[in-house]
Amino acid sequence: MVDLSGRAVLVTGGTKGIGAVIARAFLAAGAEVAVSARNEPAAPPAAGGREARFLAADIRDATAAAEMVEKAAGLLGGRLDVLVNNAGGSPDADSATVSPRFVERIVQLNLLAPFYVAQPANKIMQAQETGGSIINIGSVSAVDPQPGTAAYTAAKAGLLAFTKALALEWAPKVRINHITTGLVLTEAAAHNYGADGGAATSALIPMERMADPQDVANACLYLAGDLSSYVTGADLAVHGGGEVPARYVVKQKG
Repeated sequence: MVDLSGRAVLVTGGTKGIGAVIARAFLAAGAEVAVSARNEPAAPPAAGGREARFLAADIRDATAAAEMVEKAAGLLGGRLDVLVNNAGGSPDADSATVSPRFVERIVQLNLLAPFYVAQPANKIMQAQETGGSIINIGSVSAVDPQPGTAAYTAAKAGLLAFTKALALEWAPKVRINHITTGLVLTEAAAHNYGADGGAATSALIPMERMADPQDVANACLYLAGDLSSYVTGADLAVHGGGEVPARYVVKQKG
């Protein structure tokens, strides 16, 4: 088990789905955790008899994002050791007809917002003797686009490049890494994978299953802790090997 006792952790989009599992993983590891989202949940993530602190914020607004980071540090004892930029996502949309406003909002959420949060977090971390760790949750779409995801793909590709660039600028005090996630089977997304519970989709992945949110959380624990103290600017692929190329799928069926 990873011991992160005493660490102060902020998880954006941390009230449901992957973000909530990440928050619970840090709580279980002994960290003090704050989560942000636009809407307050019925109950914040909890583990080990402790709950995450909740902060309402629309991090697509730079001022709101900065204020949220300052409040989070205040709630967590005046420091911030780990930031997990998890908030993101997009519905599928036809790029031939989608509105410019839609594209703007998707880029704001998946590319600009992580920077709006990371910048004030870096300021706090740089002033700490122990520095800090920033983890950006990306997507396999950044390197392997799918139809209907043009704006999302562009934003996530930008997030990966952003991670590598900021890692150069903010070292050695602050480490910044990226996690490339593949298909993750959350309760909210289960209906997207058909009546078979995702069995057909899982067959297209070398590991023969979709990721559990805990797989992503475990990667976050690694990148946040001392075992990764020399890791920055890295892209950790948590996608089960990616999807098997279509030509091999056809060959197997034949």
